[in-house]
Amino acid sequence: MELPFTLEQFMQVFREYNLQVFPAQIILMVLAGIIIALSFLKISNSDKIISGMLAILWLWMGIVYHWGFFSGINKAAYLFGGLFVFQGALFLFTGLYRNALKFRYSSDLKGWAGAAMLCYALVVYPLLGHALGHRYPASPTFGLPCPTTIFTFGLLLWTEKRPPFHLLITPLLWALVGSSAALNLGIREDFGLPVAGLATVWLTWRYRSDK
Repeated sequence: MELPFTLEQFMQVFREYNLQVFPAQIILMVLAGIIIALSFLKISNSDKIISGMLAILWLWMGIVYHWGFFSGINKAAYLFGGLFVFQGALFLFTGLYRNALKFRYSSDLKGWAGAAMLCYALVVYPLLGHALGHRYPASPTFGLPCPTTIFTFGLLLWTEKRPPFHLLITPLLWALVGSSAALNLGIREDFGLPVAGLATVWLTWRYRSDK
């Protein structure tokens, strides 16, 4: 699929984003750490807090990144941003309003796969990107769509029950979009995105119970 922008333009968007929103990247990383900790600690209302934090991440990506930055080189970002904002609203509705999401690490294949995705999103992704020549600030940081979508896939594998399919639609659509960046722009760390999406679908429907 031919993209309406060049690699140089794409990386410049990352540069402008990272320079203008700093230190938001650090705050978002701390948010991710709190989410993981709450999955283990299980304090009062921890599941609602996790859902709310996931909503913040998706609203941030939709409003700040897609509408605020990516739309400057790709008008489709307005559509992407709308989908990401809708995903944030879904986390608020499903996790806070309905309290239908329960997060808990389990020492089985699903739990290990989820942990691997979280590790990839937070640690391996930026290190691999750096090794491939994508140096900060012209590099995708956590809080941007590809690593954060991988992070979300990992968290959805830590739900006690099978997550509602509507929570997977936008992440899976973005996994397809991210594949184009990996293939057409050579951002090879994004190959983890479709892998995480396919693994999440398979593990969710192969092993999860609705009960």
